[in-house]
Amino acid sequence: MNDTEVREKVLDILQDIHDDIDFEQETKLVDDGILYSFDLVALVAELGEEFDIEITGKEFVASNFNSVDGITRMVLSLMGA
Repeated sequence: MNDTEVREKVLDILQDIHDDIDFEQETKLVDDGILYSFDLVALVAELGEEFDIEITGKEFVASNFNSVDGITRMVLSLMGA
């Protein structure tokens, strides 16, 4: 799976969680309180299942979850890409 495919899957997952947010434009999803703790738990579970990765406390920092690109970078890193 290449970077673009991973990004598209991440966007699909985010849209499933909140279809009312323009995730392409947001860069402070956590810092601005757009995604709450329950949203993050759901996101981590979906990402783990979709990409067969384990997101641990080490990765659970705002910079990894503030934007689609941050999430995509984290997923690719955990996939060993």
